[in-house]
Amino acid sequence: MSKSICKLGLIGCGSIAQAVHLNILLRLPMVEVVAFAEPDFQRRTAVEKRVPGAIAYTDYRELLEHPDLEGVVICLPSAMHAEVAIAALQQGKHIYLEKPIAISTPEAEAVIAAWQQADAVSNVVGMIGFNYRFNPLYTAAKQVIQSGQLGQLVSARAVFSYPLGTAPPWKRKRVSGGGILLDLALHDVDLARFLFNAEIDAVSAELQSHGYEDDTAAIQLRLNGGMLIQIFTSMSTIDEARWEIYGQQGKLTADRYRETAIELTLPQRPYSRRSQLGTSVRAAVRALNLQKILSPTLEPSYQQALTQFATAIQSGQAVSPDLQDGLRALTIIEAAETAARTGKTVSLAAQPTLTDHRSTSPVA
Repeated sequence: MSKSICKLGLIGCGSIAQAVHLNILLRLPMVEVVAFAEPDFQRRTAVEKRVPGAIAYTDYRELLEHPDLEGVVICLPSAMHAEVAIAALQQGKHIYLEKPIAISTPEAEAVIAAWQQADAVSNVVGMIGFNYRFNPLYTAAKQVIQSGQLGQLVSARAVFSYPLGTAPPWKRKRVSGGGILLDLALHDVDLARFLFNAEIDAVSAELQSHGYEDDTAAIQLRLNGGMLIQIFTSMSTIDEARWEIYGQQGKLTADRYRETAIELTLPQRPYSRRSQLGTSVRAAVRALNLQKILSPTLEPSYQQALTQFATAIQSGQAVSPDLQDGLRALTIIEAAETAARTGKTVSLAAQPTLTDHRSTSPVA
């Protein structure tokens, strides 16, 4: 039987956590924010004003002792993810952990072990923040791929970038969880697994530094069926977020910043229907998506992801993407780092297909 209200806490109240996660949690009818933890006085005071009924903590460990707390949303610098996730799981709390799951695979494996131990006692939700799986463009793209409308798939390429800005110090160094691979590339690596329902068995990559350490990357992935995927990602150029998927019967484009629907191009036609839209219509679309770039709160996938987290707590059902997906994506990112360092392609073919630890069905 599902429960009517989920009593959740927010750990970490930075700008994105306040603008996105907190905003969404406060408007979800099945959620009550009962506590939050933030050591910074100004941030803590700002959230206190918005959620006067919630208890404010400076230390996340104290928050985890809150008697009514069922789960937490963790929005902290990446180097703290594993430590806080493990502490929460050891207290039997459901967790929504922003990506990455950790900054090294040993840390990530420790998170998985803590989750499995907690889940063995009582069904504990362990969800990773790969919110773009819930973006309607990507869910529509996956449906087209699965329908076979593109015919035999040939290749794909993705771009995810944003301009050089003032990143917090921890995002400028890999040792503290920064760099483009853990920031943006991780999302596209996960999307590759999600869109094509396949594992990645080989990785090659090159890294460059322009504004920060390792802020630009070119990556090539090979799926276990042989298909190649190219990913370009950078935090030193322009705002762009696009996937192009090529099949023998057509091409699919999903441009998250400039279009409101996927675009299909057939090989016998030089121009797709959407490319022939009037200039005024396309200008309106660009204006709408410019707002999305400037305001993360307009990205629809965040609300869908957090809604699934709360719904999973209520229903006791398994969730996707889960912490296992976080581990697999991090493993691929570390392979890309090795490939960039050695100049060689790194094989992941020996890795087994991940399954939901509650069942024997492959993770979709």
